[in-house]
Amino acid sequence: MEMTKYIFSILRSQLNIMWSWGFNSPKALENGLMFKVQGFIFKGWIKVEYNQGKDLFDITLLSSKMEIKKEIEGIFFDELVNVIDSNVEKVRDYENRVKQEYSLL
Repeated sequence: MEMTKYIFSILRSQLNIMWSWGFNSPKALENGLMFKVQGFIFKGWIKVEYNQGKDLFDITLLSSKMEIKKEIEGIFFDELVNVIDSNVEKVRDYENRVKQEYSLL
């Protein structure tokens, strides 16, 4: 449970980015955290697990049916938010995409 809190605190350190993913439904894991996202690039579940042997984090992107879509291994704690963001939300022309999505043009 301590690792769940630690990962959540890392994600909350960049709260605006975390919320841009449509972050919801967090679930504690024995060695990590799992949550749902609805980003521009990916919609489904994200599982972040601590790999104690490597002292790094592993990220798994899962469909709504819990099928593995992508696995990313060996992430340093200070890269977690950026790696998740680049796989969930951050498209090339992000600002214009946001304006289009929310009719802000």
